Parts: sequence; C-alpha cells; structure tokens
Amino acid sequence: MGFMSVRLHHLKIQSAMEYLMTYGWAILVIAVVLGVLYSLGIFSPSNFAPKAQPGSCQVFRPNGPNTNYNINLEGTCSGELPQYVAQFAGTGYIVANTYPIANIPSYSINMWIYMNEGGTFFDAYTNYAGDPGCGSYNIGASPVVVSTWNKDYTGNWYGSSSNVVIPFNSWNMLTISLANGGAGTGTITIYLNGVASDSVSGQNISSSIPNPLIEFGGVSTGCQGSLVGKLDGKMSNVQTYNTYLTPVEISSLYSAGIGGAPVKLQNLTGWWPLNGNANDYSGNNNNGVPTNVIFTGMWQGGYTPP
Repeated sequence: MGFMSVRLHHLKIQSAMEYLMTYGWAILVIAVVLGVLYSLGIFSPSNFAPKAQPGSCQVFRPNGPNTNYNINLEGTCSGELPQYVAQFAGTGYIVANTYPIANIPSYSINMWIYMNEGGTFFDAYTNYAGDPGCGSYNIGASPVVVSTWNKDYTGNWYGSSSNVVIPFNSWNMLTISLANGGAGTGTITIYLNGVASDSVSGQNISSSIPNPLIEFGGVSTGCQGSLVGKLDGKMSNVQTYNTYLTPVEISSLYSAGIGGAPVKLQNLTGWWPLNGNANDYSGNNNNGVPTNVIFTGMWQGGYTPP
C-alpha cells in the first residue's frame, strides 16, 4: 500500500506538470491580456459610468454667435464622462477658423491633457503671408515644464517657462490665465488640477492681421503652417474665456471632471469638448477641422475622477 500511494502521488504530480505545460502558455497569455486591459482602464469603475453623447451639452445663444444676452446651457450638462477624446500621435492637429481670445487684456485657457511625452498642445497664429512674424502664441511642455511664448509681427519672441510639471501617462487639467495684460506684460498664472502652481510674466494675444487661427496638437511655424512641437498624447474639453477666471471658478471646473461644462458663460468664447468631433459648442461657431486625429473611446486609463 505504501508503494502504491507513492506511485499514485507521483502520477498526480506528473499529471499536474503536464497540465501546466499544456495550458501554461494560454494562462500566461490570458494574464497578459487582462493586465493590458486593466492598464487601459477597461475595468475602471469610471468605464461603466454613463457616457455623454457628442454634443449632448452645448451653449444656446438665442441672439446668435458672440452675443451674451439670455444665454444658457442646454442638454445633459451634469458632467458625464465623454464617450471620446482626441488622440494625437505626433502627426495630428486640429485647426479652428478663428481664435476668440485676441486683443483682450485678460484671458483664460482651460484643457484636459494626457501626455506620453513633451509637446505643444495649444497655438494661436495668423494665417497671412504678408505677416513676417506670423503673430504666434503657443503653450507647451518640453518635456514636462509648461511654457508660454508670444511672437510679435516683427518675428521677435517673448516668453516664460514655469516650474509646473505635467506628469506623463495620466490625465491632468491645465489652466492658463492672464490678468491685466493690456498692451504690455501681465501675469500668467498656471493651474494644475485646479491648484495655482506658478506665475510668470506674459503678454496678451494680439492680432490685427486677417484670418487668425487656433490650433490644438502642434505649432504652425512660418505662414505656410508647417507643424512642429507635435503632441504625442490626448486632449479633451478645451475652453477659452475672454477674462481671467478666479481660483474658485477654476477649482469648480476641476471638481466637475473631464466632462464638466464651462463656467462664466458670458465670457466663454470657445468650447471644444473633442467628444467625437472638433465642433465648437460655445454657440460661437468656431468649429475645428481635424487632420490625422483619432477620436478614441479607449481613454479612461490614467484618469482619476476628482
């Protein structure tokens, strides 16, 4: 009986080893796939939350674009997560037909960013061949320190680099606010995830040249629009205002999350949720045109709801 018990034990071990050798690779592949899906956020609770349809929330301006009387939000504006975000892979960009934050003493730019590596994610410039400087203004991180630069019409650059670091491989809300720029230099406050993180000097965005444009995902240099400083990452919920947002308002934007609606509607000049398209939902008709941009639903990895 002792011999038979030992023999039976060895047979069980041999059988278990044969099972592992036969199915081990399949088990390993399944484990790897599950790990990848987890890293992409497939199993995140936020992935099972209700998703906002493209254009489900927008600003209604009963008196037409660029008017402020009796404006309000319409649709489902409860901060639901977007179905899609814009994905840039170093070759894509979005151009809108005007930049609505020019020639004003104060402005704010608010956006959600996911960076794989450094790049430029906002640019305002003039599309006019007679302008030697191209009047460019851009915001970027190289590699992860936020900087703002303004190019005048003689080709001179004025800019500042902050000490704000945008973490890679995670979603973060970035806000750039200029107070009292006037015709000269004002103070740009940079907020990361609703918190004021640094202040630098900067100028207002100005343009007297026809056909001004804004661009997401890269910087156009030369008046022919060649793309440099390309973004490798994702972007969502870009908002522009013709005023300096207060810390309380910026904190409120962050608390609303990546799908949050704008604040201070009377000062909202552009709103691009980038939820499946590049349309402007501010009611001002500044729709964008995407080139080599993917609107992906696989974006939840790296997002932590506020």
